[in-house]
Amino acid sequence: MDPDESCIVRHFNQYYPLSAEDKSLLIRLEDSSTPIRAGTSLWEERDQAQEFCTLKRGWAFSYRELENGTRQILDIYLPGDIVGLREFAFSQRLAGVQMVEDGEICFFPHRNLFDIFQRSFTLTSILFAIASRQQVMLTERLVNLARRNARQKLAHFLLEMCQRIKQTQGDGCEIFRLPLSQEVLADLLGLSPVHVSRTFTALSEDGLIFRERHSVTIPDLEALKHEAGFDDRYLIENMRPLFEGMND
Repeated sequence: MDPDESCIVRHFNQYYPLSAEDKSLLIRLEDSSTPIRAGTSLWEERDQAQEFCTLKRGWAFSYRELENGTRQILDIYLPGDIVGLREFAFSQRLAGVQMVEDGEICFFPHRNLFDIFQRSFTLTSILFAIASRQQVMLTERLVNLARRNARQKLAHFLLEMCQRIKQTQGDGCEIFRLPLSQEVLADLLGLSPVHVSRTFTALSEDGLIFRERHSVTIPDLEALKHEAGFDDRYLIENMRPLFEGMND
């Protein structure tokens, strides 16, 4: 595989430029990929946690099933993301993970992380940065659920997806693909599917968001950021100042 075509290499490169050896180590994480269908569970809550995976192709989400039969979606995963990293120190899964669409997964045993720890200071540092970023994103999700109204919740989430897609693909995100059903969005944002639909309609009538099937258009990013109170600091992924400071 060409390292520059690897989703996980592009993901890690967002944090710090990788050497050829580091890229080679990462590409091993994408070896022996497994095709997987939409709706398939990668694992369920309380399953044994012995491996994580990289998402080579397709979208996925993590979730918790609640006692009343509902679910709360916690994370949305895009190609290049590492799934299950937070459970490295646990013997059981803390949340289930399900595919949104057809894709490819590369499973990677936890013990294989030690090879990266031993061979690459850069990759080890980036893995810690990714784990920190995932925690910060979960914190932002909590704020979104607890303190924002429906318009702000939806606008904020769409801006987050826009920024993440832009970082991974390197293109603009005024128009992007969003393969999430209204049910998934409802379980993510703490709303009902009907409320999600009405909120999309309201934002569309105000000229802030236009959705057609699985495509979302944001005609004025700054206007939508103002609507959501969006601050993208929690999505900034640049470790260059840290490494430069260590080389002084």
